[in-house]
Amino acid sequence: MTEIHSKHAVVSKAPAELYMVFTDLRNLIQFLPEDKKEDVTADYDSISARIQGFTIGIKVLERTPYSKILYGDSGAPFKFSASLYFDLVQGETYKTDFHIDFSAELSVMMKMLLGSKLKDAMDKLVDTLAAASEGRMPEGFDPKDLDEIRKKYNI
Repeated sequence: MTEIHSKHAVVSKAPAELYMVFTDLRNLIQFLPEDKKEDVTADYDSISARIQGFTIGIKVLERTPYSKILYGDSGAPFKFSASLYFDLVQGETYKTDFHIDFSAELSVMMKMLLGSKLKDAMDKLVDTLAAASEGRMPEGFDPKDLDEIRKKYNI
């Protein structure tokens, strides 16, 4: 079993705010570039995409309100799971220690192809959330998407 752990970052949002974005997988489509959206389908509990010839599906396996979401594979070429953690920063009501743990049954070849790319993608997601929470939007991101999510969940 391959285990990959992202970096930790402090996100300037309450754990409940972050949790609500990731608990409904339809929200994730809004953060994709327009040219990637056509190969992605989602509902509340699952999302699937065609990436480099592979169809990879993800489904929610477990939700622990406002602190953890466990995702698992659903129609992927290998078994995997990912946990997103939303831990309240001690003494800070509106700050979250956010990180991701990923585990997968990867062959040696898949590990060589994907291992460092998965770690880089996880770290980039963590860094992007931290930056966005401080008003620094990543390139190509439309702040209106975030406003729509806030309105939808009254956050």
